[in-house]
Amino acid sequence: MNRNKRAPSEVHNDQRTAILAKSEALFAGRGFPSTSMNDVAEASGLSKATIYHYFSDKEELLQTIAETHVSRLLAVVKLVEREDYPPDERLRQLILGFMREYETAHDAHRVLTEDVRFLESGARAAILAKERKVVAAFANALAAIRPELRSAKLDKPLTMFLFGMINWMFTWVDAKGPLSYEDMAELVTDLFFGGFSQVHHGRQPGKENPK
Repeated sequence: MNRNKRAPSEVHNDQRTAILAKSEALFAGRGFPSTSMNDVAEASGLSKATIYHYFSDKEELLQTIAETHVSRLLAVVKLVEREDYPPDERLRQLILGFMREYETAHDAHRVLTEDVRFLESGARAAILAKERKVVAAFANALAAIRPELRSAKLDKPLTMFLFGMINWMFTWVDAKGPLSYEDMAELVTDLFFGGFSQVHHGRQPGKENPK
């Protein structure tokens, strides 16, 4: 028996993952409407028949990419919520966890934010339902810090302000620049908790800033 021989299921999963990665890059770069299954097959180095063996159509590719990404974000939420963090630290850990996820998921995040609208209503609604859970988790974290925000109906608007700070960072942060995504997470939390006056100008890029 060849112990190095890979199981068919492993080969299947690897090829499926590779197809999704190529599709993410194509959708993010060209946009969903401008990408064909022929493009996916060519980028993957596979025949179109092989692509159809894994995915029934381009919409299933899009749905899988979006659902996978938002599910990973929900997993970050659940991981943080399992820990007994004080309210302030809970929000900081959520921001840090999301920034770490965004750092390695530029294409998937662009697809989630820009292309989900092209899905049929049922698939789109399922993804939006998961996104609402993510928003609710951040709103709950804010309300835990300042309960009066919820009664004033400000927890959701402030959550959306926060997402406005982090959701598009991948479009301008230079991965080779002096600030890492973890550094950016610290800047976001400083700004969000204290405003511009609370940004620590003495932070050394790539190093944890003492609080």
